[in-house]
Amino acid sequence: MTGKSDYVEVNSSHNPFLFSGTKVADGYAQMLVTSVGMNTTWGEMMSTISRDTNEQTPLQARLNKLTSSIGKVGMAVAFLVLVVSLARYFTGITEDENGNREFIGSNIKAVDMVNSMVTIIAAAFTILAVAIPKGLLLAVTLILTYSMKRMMADQAMVRKLSACETMGSATTICTDKTGTLTLNQMKVTKYWLGKEPVEDSSSIATNVLKLIQQGVALNTTGSVYKASSGSSKFEFSGSPTEKAILSWAVLELDMDMEILKQNCTILHVEAFNSEKKRSGVSIRSKADNTIHVHWKGAAEMILAMCSRYYDASGSMKDMDDGERMIFEQIIQGMAASSLRCIAFAHTQIPGEQHEIGVGLQNLKEHSLTLIGLVGIKDPCRPGVRKAVEDCQCAGVNVKMITGDNVFTARAMATECGILRPDQDMTSEAVVEGEVFRNYTPEERLEKVDKIHVMARSSPFDKLLMVRCLKQKGHVVAVTGDGSNDAPALKEAHIGLSMGIHGTEVAKESSDIIILDDNFTSVATVLRWGRSVYDSIQKLVQLQLTMNVAALVINVVAAVSAREVPFTVLKLLWVNLILDKLCALTFATGQPTKDLMEEPPVRRTQSLITNIMWRNILGQALYQIAVVLTLQFSGESIFDVNEKVKDTLILNTSVLCQVFNQVNARKLEKKNVFEGMHKNKLFWGIIGITIILEVVVVEFLKKFADTERLSWKQWGACIGMAALSWPIGWVVKCLPVSDKPFLSYLNW
Repeated sequence: MTGKSDYVEVNSSHNPFLFSGTKVADGYAQMLVTSVGMNTTWGEMMSTISRDTNEQTPLQARLNKLTSSIGKVGMAVAFLVLVVSLARYFTGITEDENGNREFIGSNIKAVDMVNSMVTIIAAAFTILAVAIPKGLLLAVTLILTYSMKRMMADQAMVRKLSACETMGSATTICTDKTGTLTLNQMKVTKYWLGKEPVEDSSSIATNVLKLIQQGVALNTTGSVYKASSGSSKFEFSGSPTEKAILSWAVLELDMDMEILKQNCTILHVEAFNSEKKRSGVSIRSKADNTIHVHWKGAAEMILAMCSRYYDASGSMKDMDDGERMIFEQIIQGMAASSLRCIAFAHTQIPGEQHEIGVGLQNLKEHSLTLIGLVGIKDPCRPGVRKAVEDCQCAGVNVKMITGDNVFTARAMATECGILRPDQDMTSEAVVEGEVFRNYTPEERLEKVDKIHVMARSSPFDKLLMVRCLKQKGHVVAVTGDGSNDAPALKEAHIGLSMGIHGTEVAKESSDIIILDDNFTSVATVLRWGRSVYDSIQKLVQLQLTMNVAALVINVVAAVSAREVPFTVLKLLWVNLILDKLCALTFATGQPTKDLMEEPPVRRTQSLITNIMWRNILGQALYQIAVVLTLQFSGESIFDVNEKVKDTLILNTSVLCQVFNQVNARKLEKKNVFEGMHKNKLFWGIIGITIILEVVVVEFLKKFADTERLSWKQWGACIGMAALSWPIGWVVKCLPVSDKPFLSYLNW
């Protein structure tokens, strides 16, 4: 239930309940079932996981706001055009093809009047259709889906599509330590004999070396397996701590576990206990028939049982209070270096004591001799410090939540770069889970931003921190691997479960599965999330440029001549076909380092920035000028009929979007061609778009209502469209204000 495999004693007085989903390790009893299904503790936890919060992602909120604003503008403009067109019609201003007034009072035929009304209303609805970006949501989904597929190669499996972009808005990442920041591969890195560290195992006294080998080989639940007699490779099994000690003893101290077991008889074993944090064994040596007791466990526990110690030369010495304090300082120093400190102790029991039962049932727990101290380190993963620094440079806070003690947690956080070396224990950057839990709600909200490390924490503390951060307006990403982490994974905006050591419950509760359990992959997901958001912004800029231009063009044309150049069919081609191809061109780009140098996008920040509005209006004004010139003077300029003129308008508009795709590659940078030659798929999609446009213009005359164009006319269309590149460069030289453009409209 806690995610740890610690035994919990069940008795009738203090802890009478058995929990569904746990296993009975020892003992017997009669059980009375009091709750089943969702009423069990497991069921209550699962109900918090399966509950749908119905909370909108940042992107959904922004897209809804955008489409709502555009819809209001479209309806307002369409209604205005309808009123103006009706007023012009009934006042007799509008004329037919022959130059005669269309409305002649009571003399007009009902059929003619109905036809005119239908034409006016159709023009208004076309304007409404132009204003609303119909293919935007589908194009956004294409970008998310394509990016999701490519993230698999970077060790991230996206289970929830919206998590791709939500990760780009993350402001805080709450991460576990073991297996995520570290390798989860324990290794002995320090050994102290007496009050001195041992650098070379060959310098250890023979008598002490023999005792250490005995204590390791016979007081363990792990095992050593050698594949074959000729092989030098060993396989170690057991808990991570046991494997680390066995590996050190075999590889560094040349311990032969099989020979030691053959030379001794085990009399009694006291298994490791999570409360006492130690394990012991009594053995009889077959060589001289002597009885020995070995203890191993948490250094501070074993030290309290010792009254003597072996020094560096192998001599036994008494331990007074001053020396005991020195050993305590050594233990604290190892913990401060993010080492797990394990001590070994030994005593020999006289034969007469053993004859009366001493050491057979109850192992001797006092007046022991300290053999040595070992420091076990779970090494920091390669690249983790760089990944943490990248996240911090990107404006994302990284918080470490661990079950380790404060000293170890602080040391590991400093090593990973989460804490600065100058941040001491009193700076509120490091806090214990119990302390955080006992804060008042107001204190938690006040201090949660200052906390970088939470030590000795429970899954409930992690959930509490996530809720506090969400209340403060943060977009929170959380890593977790145990079943008990599931509520926090579900509560966070982005739940990141571990693919190797994560439980199925954790994976089901998460949005993204980190396949290699590495924090570096979490930073990569953050970079991908920002890349997705950047691609969506580019798509929205391109889409709105076309929509704004088409809206203004149709409004001016409808009010002045009552003929709209963009019919519904042509709009479908430009909107639905081109938008999907444009979406793919933006989705194919690789995440760049520049994305990690900018602060995260705030949840309240508009999807369309002032920089984007500047680019949209600059390109839209140019396209409006070109198309309206062609609409009113195209026939005389090119000496063509009306049908060819309409084809020129369509062709120029499509080619403007194609050239503007290159402009949209960089929202702020003037050099839009940087890195473009590396993206072969981008060139392929541009080529497909141009081929489709040639097919529509040259071969689908009846379907698309177009006429074939000459080489000169094609050249003119390409020339007018290509001017959008220098215009884009000039537009990007214009400064913009920090106040959001839409805030002036108060929508």
